[in-house]
Amino acid sequence: MGEFAELRSWEELIPDALGLIFRNLSLQQILSVVPRVCKSWSRAVSGPYCWQEIDLEEWSRRVNPEQIERMLHLLVRRSSGYCRRLAISGLPNDSLFSFIADYAGSLQSLEVPRSEMSDAIVEQVAGSFSNITFLDISSCKNIGVRALKSFGMHCKSLATLRRTMHPLDVAGKVCQDDEALAIALTMPKLRHLELAYLLLTTQGVLQILSHCQELEFLDIRGCWDVKLDERLVKEKNGKLRVLGPEIVDSYERSFWNECSDYSDSSEYSWDFMDDGDAYSEDMSDEQSVWDDDVDEQNLERLQVRFYGGGFNEAFAGFEWPLSP
Repeated sequence: MGEFAELRSWEELIPDALGLIFRNLSLQQILSVVPRVCKSWSRAVSGPYCWQEIDLEEWSRRVNPEQIERMLHLLVRRSSGYCRRLAISGLPNDSLFSFIADYAGSLQSLEVPRSEMSDAIVEQVAGSFSNITFLDISSCKNIGVRALKSFGMHCKSLATLRRTMHPLDVAGKVCQDDEALAIALTMPKLRHLELAYLLLTTQGVLQILSHCQELEFLDIRGCWDVKLDERLVKEKNGKLRVLGPEIVDSYERSFWNECSDYSDSSEYSWDFMDDGDAYSEDMSDEQSVWDDDVDEQNLERLQVRFYGGGFNEAFAGFEWPLSP
């Protein structure tokens, strides 16, 4: 053509663009390799551009609480309050949950299954999670009615709630209809609700159906005391799909194994309807995260799924935000 388009080097790309490129790397590579390439890349991974979405759930199940705390502090601080999704399993204490709340201004999806935070800390900091639309507090045994009420009162746009339990989580409890009532009275905009293996009765579920008129999906697998009349449910909400209670899953096959994730292939019991400078400053923090004895297989599993990547309905329609 006689003329060639102007060539630009990689280090001249804006941080937003670099963040989109780095989404294809593992977290270990982002933290340990990318910062050593050049100063502009180091600045990109040290700022919020790469941390719009932080998924540590698989990794956090295989490490000790000290590693969880160090990694969470490193990445959430880097997000500078611009994180949209945070997924981590097994928060070990109240202080770490409070730390998350300090950076939750933009958070829309919070997934903290198997965590140890208490009702008291949720009541204190729930106001910081006002933008949440997706909440997973499955197998969080130290919280109950008080926490659910606090989330419901402050998270007015909450559309999806996961509160599934392992049968061992509810051993010794008698009835959890009080949790069902808390959900019914404070979360009227729910569209997707998972309560598998909670100790509910028919009356508790009917409270939810009466108050959550926008509900489209209800998972009550293993809630054996619930007996719903199909005709009555259709009258209350014709668009509702119900899964359970009489569904045989991995809990029934092996009482001690983890339940398999819900998938589109699952059978519904009823079906009512046819995702000095910045270049050197953070190197010690990055390296220290990986200095612990974690096997390579686990490191490879530690991935960051960036915002906008098909996790769930809560993310549909959002675009990559402008640089903060």
